[in-house]
Amino acid sequence: MAEKSNEIDQHRNEGDEIDIAVLVSQYHRSMYQYAFRLSGSAVDAEDLVQEAFLIAQQKLAQLRSQEAARGWLFTILRNCFIRSRKRTRPVSAGSIELNIDSVPQETTRNEEIDSERLQQAMDRLPPKHRTMLVMFYFEDIPYREIAEQLDMPIGTVMSRLARAKSRLRTELFKSDNNNAATNTHQLAAKEQ
Repeated sequence: MAEKSNEIDQHRNEGDEIDIAVLVSQYHRSMYQYAFRLSGSAVDAEDLVQEAFLIAQQKLAQLRSQEAARGWLFTILRNCFIRSRKRTRPVSAGSIELNIDSVPQETTRNEEIDSERLQQAMDRLPPKHRTMLVMFYFEDIPYREIAEQLDMPIGTVMSRLARAKSRLRTELFKSDNNNAATNTHQLAAKEQ
């Protein structure tokens, strides 16, 4: 991180504007990883990163310090993601059937969850829940900063994060239940 700041400082000390190419070379990978976690799609992640860097290029004069570059870029990316989700209409909740027996009870499993399974569960979450989880767990942003960045009360952040964690847990364990049911059906078929 210090090397990144030094390179940005070097460009500022030479009297040049910060070159967007420097920011792209330094932050492209982490921006793509963040975009992928938000969108759950490689194609959407590429589009989000491209849009974010385009906006960053247009607003480069707003970047005040090299220490803020990463946060500034991630904020642009997150806003691009939120705007992209507002353009798509969500499915009506009235059309969703819920079988209360399929909702897992809270357990204290300490098993490791592979990243592909985690991403699939994240993909099934609504964008507002996904955004909260990514900001808190992947960006390590505290509640207060999330509240400031999303312009909402800290209590709202805390309750949305709690709901997001609960929904993620449900999604993760739902796939466990589905896998168990599939395995049971496969065993029954083999026995016949």
